[in-house]
Amino acid sequence: MDTVWLEDFICLARNLNFTRAADERNVTQPAFSRRIKSLENWLGTPVVERSTYPVKLSNAGLQLLPVAQETISKLRDTRQSIRELESGQNAFVRIAVLHTISVNYLSERIELLQHQLPELKVRVYSRHLRTCCQLFSEGACEFLLYYRHNVVAPLFDENAYQRKDIGKERLIPVANRKAAAEQGWELSETSTVPIPYLSYDPSTFLGMVVDQLIGKRKPPLITHYVDALTETLKRRALAGSGIAWLPEGSVSKELADGSLVILGDKDWETKMTLSIFCSPDRLDKMGKKIWELI
Repeated sequence: MDTVWLEDFICLARNLNFTRAADERNVTQPAFSRRIKSLENWLGTPVVERSTYPVKLSNAGLQLLPVAQETISKLRDTRQSIRELESGQNAFVRIAVLHTISVNYLSERIELLQHQLPELKVRVYSRHLRTCCQLFSEGACEFLLYYRHNVVAPLFDENAYQRKDIGKERLIPVANRKAAAEQGWELSETSTVPIPYLSYDPSTFLGMVVDQLIGKRKPPLITHYVDALTETLKRRALAGSGIAWLPEGSVSKELADGSLVILGDKDWETKMTLSIFCSPDRLDKMGKKIWELI
């Protein structure tokens, strides 16, 4: 039995959708389905009921899931412990984090922590929200750092872990000051001047937040570019390519020097909560020190 089958099954149990799970596992859907079928052949019974939509776990799947999660978690922890023992090194503190938070917040915070704790070693997994939650839920990381917003449902049971809210972040619509003035871009439902829209991938956390923020309103936005990464949209906005909703912390310097300007009033903005999660029983001495310092 291949442990990859267990990881696939855990992913499918979380998504309850073969297409999304295959995409998350970076394989084609036919290949993913074959691997789930291989697990079922090994087990001798189906792990999901395919006749429903969305699919749901069978009784056998419900029994297997906690065992699969614990097995994968223990294997990862054991592998890490062995590697650290063999190399004679202190353990790495592992953090799963949204890419934009890693770039604009976490790297500087880690540098400050390492001045306080010189022996601290950190491994950061910068990923999309779904993958971050997967890594954390499956025990591959001690900490999870991400934005929370009331329009996006949690992808895991937040109540099963400890949480600290460590800040607020505005998500604001910005554009190149010169381009906006020259083109007459105005973010309102009454404006008739089309604005090139630099959009997040709709499946990303920030994409879902912006979609809900715009809602049924009809500003003159014409989608010109779609990407999952904040930094890419920021570069396009700076180049005068259009409007993008960006975390304020990622564009504070550009707003201060005037290269970017906020379009629209505060109705076109929203606030997100920056939160960090941990499971206390996973923390070693260093992990506990970090949790106390945050």
